[in-house]
Amino acid sequence: MSTARITLQTLRERKADGQRFSCLTVYDASCAQLAATAGIELLLVGDSLGMTVHGRSDTLGVTLADIAYHLRCVRRGNRGSLLAADLPLGSYTTPALAAASAAELARAGAEVVKLEGGRWLAEQLRLIVRCGIPVCAHLGLCPQSVHLYGGYCRQGSDPKQAAEIEADALALEEAGASLLVLECVPAALAERISHQLSIPVIGIGAGSGTDGQVLVLQDMLGISEVAPPFSRDFLRDTGSVAAAMSAYRAAVLAGEFPPASDLAP
Repeated sequence: MSTARITLQTLRERKADGQRFSCLTVYDASCAQLAATAGIELLLVGDSLGMTVHGRSDTLGVTLADIAYHLRCVRRGNRGSLLAADLPLGSYTTPALAAASAAELARAGAEVVKLEGGRWLAEQLRLIVRCGIPVCAHLGLCPQSVHLYGGYCRQGSDPKQAAEIEADALALEEAGASLLVLECVPAALAERISHQLSIPVIGIGAGSGTDGQVLVLQDMLGISEVAPPFSRDFLRDTGSVAAAMSAYRAAVLAGEFPPASDLAP
């Protein structure tokens, strides 16, 4: 499948038209080329590479240099998908540091940078946007805060926490976020936030009511040592990496992934 260049405006138009879109994490040129050719709209160089590529137990040891290196690799293989990259732990603790870190990733090829956290990051987000770099916010389960949670725990299940996530989402959109990822939150909360925001919302383990879906590539291919319960092994069903990527995208666009049986309460 040849892919026309995807931009943020493309994703905004998809949301306005009620059309879903797909996202995958990728870390190298060959997988980026396959994903873009399969029509995956958004490629994310995630700090999940600490686990999937570097063999760590979490994302916390990933550096800005690590992200920039893999980002340059992915940029070379990309064929028109929108390209985003994570700001790793410690790279956005102040507005000035956040802007400098985002600029480094933009120079390496990122068209969007992603950061984890709530409305306390509004100033960092605003300064990055003032520098001309779009930002994707990330709420719910934030892997960089895993030790605060005591593990990879579902977020937003009680009314107070859900209200906090909802307020954070609205504040980050007001601060200038162009996209939002919601990870491991109840499906009803994710759907409600998606309807409230004008920016596209991407879910992972958050039901099918968001505008887009993202999976870690290795989870989608069934090659992770321990895959999360909300993922699906598309490689097993298709027999090739390219076909698995196409099947994943088709399932997302058709509203078949995640299935209704996987929806969180």
